[in-house]
Amino acid sequence: MELRAFRIAYDGSDYYGFQRQPDVPTVEGALFDALRAHGVLESDARKPAGYAAAGRTDAGVSALAQTIALEAPDWLTPRAFNGELPADVRAWAAAAAPKGFHATHHATRREYTYHLYAPPANRREENEPARAAVDDDRFRAACDALSGTHDFHNLTPDDRNTERAPTLEATRDGDYLVVTVSAGGFARELVRRLVSLAESVGTGERSFDDLERALEPESLPGHEGIAPAPPEPLVLAGVDYPDLGFDVDEDAAASARAVFDAHRVERRTGSRVAGQLRDGLR
Repeated sequence: MELRAFRIAYDGSDYYGFQRQPDVPTVEGALFDALRAHGVLESDARKPAGYAAAGRTDAGVSALAQTIALEAPDWLTPRAFNGELPADVRAWAAAAAPKGFHATHHATRREYTYHLYAPPANRREENEPARAAVDDDRFRAACDALSGTHDFHNLTPDDRNTERAPTLEATRDGDYLVVTVSAGGFARELVRRLVSLAESVGTGERSFDDLERALEPESLPGHEGIAPAPPEPLVLAGVDYPDLGFDVDEDAAASARAVFDAHRVERRTGSRVAGQLRDGLR
């Protein structure tokens, strides 16, 4: 047994978040069940020896580069790991980790991607419900204002460790603004509330003065609070460990691509069905 790190990709749609919880499906629960099935984790053990994960994604959030570390035998390759995992949770790369490695504390940078549906007003579908258009320039200016070191106590339910230094960047991709948010670490719900606040400034619902007030030491009154954006468009896209060199398991990666491509087709088909139902209700 040696300490090894695994890259894990998953579609979070059907999971109540990453962290194990009783009586509901979670990604960590699926990982532990697979390890028990492989005989790597004893049936009565709470977690594997040396175990830690890069982060705890919320319910509905997906990941490309979630990273876990644990003491594991050499034969537990990503491909072997996948043999006992559900199809929407895939190991795809692995690395030998040094003694004392901790997947949470030794991560130097985490990157999230948020796919914000924000079609320009002149590109909306005929029957699409009315919604305020996002001005790209205002949205990017809000991202710039939220980047850097701030105390984000008004943008997280956490009551400590709320000072963070994120970088927010937005790129237009058709009807979507693809928002990349990176930092050494994040408070709970911070990424989704950052996107929510930037969107509300982009639509004009909030002013830049409102944004600045959210970053001040005073707590916002309840009616001015910033709710988190929906979780489904959020992906944990990257976690950096300068001292680890991950080897991609090509068979495992190919399997994962096939699974997520099938999900992509399924959702496109679902979108067409929903469009027919919408268009038929006239």
